[in-house]
Amino acid sequence: MEQKNAQPKVWTLPPLILHPFADSDGPGQLVESSRAGLMLQGLLPAGEQSREELERKLLDGRYCEFRMLFYIGKDIARWIGQCLEFVERAPELADEGIRFQSFAAFVVYDPPESVREKLRRWGVVDYKGIFSRALGINGVFAELPPRQQLSDEFLRNYYRYADQMFAARLNLCTYTELNPRRFDFSLYASGEYAEMLEREWEE
Repeated sequence: MEQKNAQPKVWTLPPLILHPFADSDGPGQLVESSRAGLMLQGLLPAGEQSREELERKLLDGRYCEFRMLFYIGKDIARWIGQCLEFVERAPELADEGIRFQSFAAFVVYDPPESVREKLRRWGVVDYKGIFSRALGINGVFAELPPRQQLSDEFLRNYYRYADQMFAARLNLCTYTELNPRRFDFSLYASGEYAEMLEREWEE
């Protein structure tokens, strides 16, 4: 009798844990920035606000977004480092050409359905843009630069720079693309993960 083809082994990677990064002023700044951008485009009435004041609100919001992506990038890069250590300890994977870029492309373009579903429940629609730009920024900035060290031109268009930085990071070397049927991981907020560990310890 012919034996059915064996199912490929599924490797369970370390969990991706995202830490809180926003301060109390963050949400308000983002709303003000969005409104200022619409006012600068003439889509909302500016009232008595000057163009300079609207530009300041817009750029304050852009820096808030940049800061958010910086910390997300640190969390994802930390996770990728843990995944690379996992690969090094698995003889079956050691010679497959799996690199930093393999996991970067995996989390951005083809994460497990359970991860995508969780992001949808969190209200995250454009996770590809968020994760790719976060990793682009992470590839350039080792520490969060103060606002005064970033030009207004850069902040106004930081997302375009971040897109290019991520593309450049992926193109630094050849790498093996991960088959989503062979690799799996879970996504947690840091507080959620801590609560889960506490429950396990109590049990």
